[in-house]
Amino acid sequence: MTNERDFVQDPSYKARDPEKEKVIKKLGEMITDRYAVKLTHSLGVDDPEYWALDDVLTKEEAKFLLSFKKTRVNYKPEQLAKMNNMSLEDTQKMIDHLVWIGVLEMNRENPEHTKQYDVPIFVPGSAEFMMMQDKLTDEHPRIASFFNLMTQMPLEGMTPNIPMGGAGVGMHVIPVEKAIQTQSQSVSVEHLSHWLKKYDKYSVSQCTCRKQQEMRGEGSGEVNGEFCIGVGDMAEFLVDRGTARYITYEEALEVLERGERHGFVHQTTNIDGEDKIVGICNCAPGVCNALRTSQLYNTPNMSRSAYRAHVETDKCVACGKCVEVCPVGAAKLGQKLCKKDGSKVEYPLTLLPDNTKWTADNWNVNYREDAKINCYDTGTAPCKANCPAHLAVQGYVKMAGEGRYMDALKLIKQDNPFPAVCGAICNRRCEDACTRGTIDKPVAIDEIKKFIAAKELNESERYIPICEKDDGGMWGADYKMAVIGAGPAGMTCAYYLRTRGYDVTVFEKEDRAGGMLMNGIPNFRLEKSVLKAEIEVLEKMGVEFRFGVEVGKDKTISQLREEGYKAFYIAIGLQGGRKAGVAGEDAEGVESGVSFLKRVALGLSKDGNSDTVKLNGDVVVVGGGNVAVDVARTAARSTDGKVTMLCLESEKEMPAAADEVEEAKAEGIEVKNGWGPKEILTKEVDGQTVVTGIVFKRCTSVKDSDGRFNPSYDENDTITISCSNVLQAIGQSAEWGSLLEGTKVELGRGGTAVHDSLTFQTGEPDIFVGGDIGHGARFAIDAIADGKKACESMHRFVHKGQSLTIARDKREFIELDKDDISVASYDNTPRQVAGVKAGDAKGTYHDLREPLTQQQIIAESKRCLGCGATTVDLNRCIGCGLCTTRCEFDAIHLTRDLPGCTNMIRCEDKIGPVAKYALKRNFKILFSGDKNTK
Repeated sequence: MTNERDFVQDPSYKARDPEKEKVIKKLGEMITDRYAVKLTHSLGVDDPEYWALDDVLTKEEAKFLLSFKKTRVNYKPEQLAKMNNMSLEDTQKMIDHLVWIGVLEMNRENPEHTKQYDVPIFVPGSAEFMMMQDKLTDEHPRIASFFNLMTQMPLEGMTPNIPMGGAGVGMHVIPVEKAIQTQSQSVSVEHLSHWLKKYDKYSVSQCTCRKQQEMRGEGSGEVNGEFCIGVGDMAEFLVDRGTARYITYEEALEVLERGERHGFVHQTTNIDGEDKIVGICNCAPGVCNALRTSQLYNTPNMSRSAYRAHVETDKCVACGKCVEVCPVGAAKLGQKLCKKDGSKVEYPLTLLPDNTKWTADNWNVNYREDAKINCYDTGTAPCKANCPAHLAVQGYVKMAGEGRYMDALKLIKQDNPFPAVCGAICNRRCEDACTRGTIDKPVAIDEIKKFIAAKELNESERYIPICEKDDGGMWGADYKMAVIGAGPAGMTCAYYLRTRGYDVTVFEKEDRAGGMLMNGIPNFRLEKSVLKAEIEVLEKMGVEFRFGVEVGKDKTISQLREEGYKAFYIAIGLQGGRKAGVAGEDAEGVESGVSFLKRVALGLSKDGNSDTVKLNGDVVVVGGGNVAVDVARTAARSTDGKVTMLCLESEKEMPAAADEVEEAKAEGIEVKNGWGPKEILTKEVDGQTVVTGIVFKRCTSVKDSDGRFNPSYDENDTITISCSNVLQAIGQSAEWGSLLEGTKVELGRGGTAVHDSLTFQTGEPDIFVGGDIGHGARFAIDAIADGKKACESMHRFVHKGQSLTIARDKREFIELDKDDISVASYDNTPRQVAGVKAGDAKGTYHDLREPLTQQQIIAESKRCLGCGATTVDLNRCIGCGLCTTRCEFDAIHLTRDLPGCTNMIRCEDKIGPVAKYALKRNFKILFSGDKNTK
């Protein structure tokens, strides 16, 4: 299962003390939970029980521990002194050191309430206690591997036969208390408050599982910190050995609340019966040994609580937030619409060992990855699947219809910090895919988002997210992050890094933030006041902007490293234009569309009107994308002449949005399809070469037989258009300057940075890229999606031992089959159309588009078919209740389906229940034909 078992012994081993080897083997056999080893006395020097104890103990210490005869049997120091013929003083010194190591545990469970000691089992027990001592693990790093193996090896053949309740094995999930407060059938041991009120001492310590995985290089982004609560005697024991600190009852509650906020599972120790626990852990699912073991062996009985999650489908809006937080992948997105034949989509249940022969083939070795699969292969809501940032579209549409505007804004901002921007300029892939479009017209999703986001314009109504403080050692000022470029990708990355508590600085060579949103997109499409309002939110969050700083010129990356920056996100966009490669391109009057838009934007920022940028005479715009349309419409506002736009593509092939092309035509811009530039005509005037016209040739096809961009032309079919200005909007180019000097970042096609498609990491490990500079020109929503993903990578990168990929939520969604659905009933209200302000569109730089009215929002929200919903695999659910903390629609609840899971017994008594359950299970297998119990 893992190569950690195959350790090569020290070459000098044979020269070591054979008596110590004998004593260590005997001690390992006494402590281990591997019954085959315990009964056959077959422990070898390659077994982890041996080499771990051999690493940390002397022969004398091992002999002292053997005097206990058994694990978990208590003795007072006086008794131990007599048993080992030692003075009380020497005995106490021995005890203190063994407590420090972690192979002795203290409690006061005696009539005199004095300290007594026992040899704990390995897990939960001494393996964890050893992991807590940083000095010990620094000297003996393979303790981390020992801890990992001891959670798995003793259970390999045992897990299928563990009954509900865990039979005194390891840890036990205890639900989020709020999720079961109304459950009349709940019992005391299922409540966190019961356990906290039972004890009068509390401590908090680091998480040994997080530390273990960090040391093994398999951290999954859940960084170590103070998450483990010790109670009663255990709190005193941990504080005495220097591995914890005392906290108050109120502080313990804060630790639990923090755990829920971060999506951590509450678990209690499960080896002392129903009258005692020693701690409450807030377990990170990607690293927790208990959860990992039950997932690996595909045996949730080892972990699960008495509860399981159930979804009220009619309330569910497929926002996916329960799916994101589910620690074991039990919740996934599916659909609520029936198929054409009227049947519902059936979702599979995970196979369990209840009445099935269980071998290694039934284990789930990919448990960390498939726990992060977001939806079933049959798909879910197309709007969520097709949005690059995968917004909770159904969710915010429903909230808007209910008047819950601030809730809707908060929901949107979990995935997109610039909803007002996207409401103005998004290319609406969600609407293109909307299931409602198969009936009449898609839901006006973007108009609804625009209405919600209008709250950002009113400073008193803005949503400012809470930014984590130094959360138990998780983040903090030790990890300064640098973002280079204040466009949508860079600012999105900064936004999400800041919510995680990082100190973030955004370096921008211009004198204001926004990138192409501010300096490229015309005001009549995106009012700059809208963008500024959303940027101000970042400033209020504590994101630092440094304007007028060109990294590579004014500051180098090396210098920023010296200033303490630990990771860099380069999101400088594509600032340059492209040329067509035809004669005459160097003439006066020829300019890239990007440069022209920037000149106009900067001019408007100075005096608020268009007089700073004027074009004389007719204008020809070359290109067929959204940028070309923006250039053409801006040119129409900058000249008294005629504006003509020509592109290679046919009318149907044009990459520009159809509604924007129609707006351009409405402003008097002529659009000619199927033409490519052949030559720019010029003449000499007062020593300058100026434009007089441009010749186009017929484009017969844009792509070749393989679908690649490779235009073909009829050179003899041409047209000539007279003009004084040619604005080329046929693509954008990278302008790196000296930014990458001294780095290992490589450039690929089009001058973009070569990077890993999942992590965004470049050839320079601390440099990540995203947005247009990473993949070429796309849309703002693509850059926003990149920024959030880069935040996750940078977070993992700066913390030692965290993998950039393990247990990572890739946020991959599939749309349902719209050709196989049946919509029984729906609101037949027509799609709502936004109004337009009075005025001449061509005569203003202001956006004349009106938002929908409140009544229109209510009507439009009802048009949503609500086609997606969460479904829960009940065989996989462990009843932690985290899903309920994320649902804003009261659609998911815990039900006490499995009361037997509340059973808590002493680990010494587990053989009886396990044997009884195994016998019952084997009879089922024998007589049921090896079928899965659902």
